[in-house]
Amino acid sequence: MTGLEVVIDTNVAVVANGKTQQAGLDCILKCIRTLQRIQNDGWVLLNDSSLILTEYRNNLHPSGQPGIGDAFFRWLFENQANPEHCRKVTVNLHSDRDFEEFPDDPDLMAFDRSDRKFVAVAHASGNEPDILNASDTDWWIHREGSRRHGIKAVFLCPELMTK
Repeated sequence: MTGLEVVIDTNVAVVANGKTQQAGLDCILKCIRTLQRIQNDGWVLLNDSSLILTEYRNNLHPSGQPGIGDAFFRWLFENQANPEHCRKVTVNLHSDRDFEEFPDDPDLMAFDRSDRKFVAVAHASGNEPDILNASDTDWWIHREGSRRHGIKAVFLCPELMTK
C-alpha cells in the first residue's frame, strides 16, 4: 500500500453523511471521495485507548447505515487492528493540555479541547500526518500556531472556514 497516513476529525464523516447544514453538495462529495480513497489506499491513525473511536461512535452509526460516513466508521471499526488500514499510537494524558503530545504553546491554549486528541495522535505518530477537517473552523482559527508545531490540517471544504 502506498497511500497516506492520516488522522480524521469526526466532522469529515459527519459531513459525508450530509448531516452538516453549512456543507453544500461539493463539500459532501469531497468528504465522501476522501473517505473512500483512504479505505482503498491509506492508513488511519487512531489512539490505542479508543478516544477517537468513541467520539466516532457518539456521532456516527456503527451499523454502517444510513450514510457514507457511517459506512466508513463501520469499516474503520472492523479494521482497527488491521495494519493494512490502521495504526494505533499511544497518547499520554496531561492535566493542563489534556495530552503530553499536544503542544505547550500559549497560542494554542484556546484550541478546542475535544479536538486535541487528533493533534496528540498526529504528534505521537512521529510522521507529521495530515489531519483531515471538513467543517470545524477551530482548525482554521489556530492554523498558524498549529503549523509552527508541524500540525498539518487539511481543509477539505475551505469555503466553510470563512462562514
